Amino acid sequence: MLKRPKKLRNIVLTSFCLFAVTSTFAASNSQEKALMVGVPPTSESQVTFANYLTYPNSKWSFNHAGAPLNVVMVQRGGQINFFKENPLPNLSKKVIHLDKQRKQTFETVFTENETDGIVILKNNEIKYEKYWNYGDRERQHIWFSATKSLVSAALGILVAQGKIDLNASPVKYIPELKNSGFSRTSIQNVLNHRSSIDFKENYTDYNSNFIKYYAPALNMAGMPGARDVQPNKDIIYGVHDFLTKYIKADKHSTPGDMFDYNSVNADVIGWLITRVSGMSLNDFIQKNIWSKLQVEHDAFMVADRAYMPVATAGMNSTARDAARFGSLIMNDGLYNGQQIIPKNWIEKITHISPLDMKRMQENKKYQGETWQAYKNMWWVLDAQQGEFAAVGVYGQVIYINKAKNVVAAYFSSQPKATAANNQMFRDKLTAIRQVASDL
Repeated sequence: MLKRPKKLRNIVLTSFCLFAVTSTFAASNSQEKALMVGVPPTSESQVTFANYLTYPNSKWSFNHAGAPLNVVMVQRGGQINFFKENPLPNLSKKVIHLDKQRKQTFETVFTENETDGIVILKNNEIKYEKYWNYGDRERQHIWFSATKSLVSAALGILVAQGKIDLNASPVKYIPELKNSGFSRTSIQNVLNHRSSIDFKENYTDYNSNFIKYYAPALNMAGMPGARDVQPNKDIIYGVHDFLTKYIKADKHSTPGDMFDYNSVNADVIGWLITRVSGMSLNDFIQKNIWSKLQVEHDAFMVADRAYMPVATAGMNSTARDAARFGSLIMNDGLYNGQQIIPKNWIEKITHISPLDMKRMQENKKYQGETWQAYKNMWWVLDAQQGEFAAVGVYGQVIYINKAKNVVAAYFSSQPKATAANNQMFRDKLTAIRQVASDL
């Protein structure tokens, strides 16, 4: 096992980990704490790198991620194609059946569950749009792990060009991974989080290697001295160091045998895109996707400690532009008459097998949830209806329903990170699914 870098020994975590919050603050927008008040801000209201993940500070920071974090740009391009707005006046009052005992109006579900912004499209027209907290139509919000689905779409471009073999090991393209746990798995298994690596996604144990090494390498969690480490003096500097020098194979499982969601898989996919294309990840996404979507605003990506774009959780955009990306996927990669993402790549998302479903069912963490499967870094709800979603911690969702031609993008600052067994997350997803079925 890799020895702990000297400068990280005996570190006490002063911020919550990358994706976890255990705050007991009430989850109501009506109890909002004043943040960033005054010039300069008062100490009580100041959001910092050390506290930006803690609720309710996250209500401000998730809408201003470029302040606490390092970022790189994903510029828009060309003429803006504004959505036609045709709102449904009664949608906000639609009664949602959350379960057998609970009912709420649609808007109440989102108002009371720390939503920052939502856009719903039907036939590429805006049917509903609203913002809370510090969210705004013109403001970029962090996607967190919904970024994985965007990165998967980018990879699909290279696969269609014949530049990447999904059955090959990542080592074929990234020799640096030869001695890592990724050497024995296929790229397809990495996409499906079935890589069988000896590393766990642990959001709550402050002594876990996830928090000690991975989160600081991502430069997304505040630990004393973590931002001061130097690449020539420390074993783990950026995410790529972590992948090559820390991740080992799980000797008790074989790649493909189990679904175990793990963010480092997306980091490998991002590295593949960069290595094969010869471009940085943010530039590849900008050139091949973002600049072609006629979006309203520039986007940006969080950068790790080595200033490399974070493939697993780094995308930031407005809700409208996130919905545009969802519309691209819903329309099989075709946008404004241009095939941006290969159609067969998107079709594969919902081409799930009994084995895909079995692997999801076998994961105890997701038992009781509505997911059918996880495929190519998308969460599948109903493969037959073409219903699936990109999902990020703290309540970020890009929802797609092909059968109904509905897309919804909503951002949140929920107090707890995980989507599994999270009532806030469940209620909002339930509301979106019921609305989509009726539109």
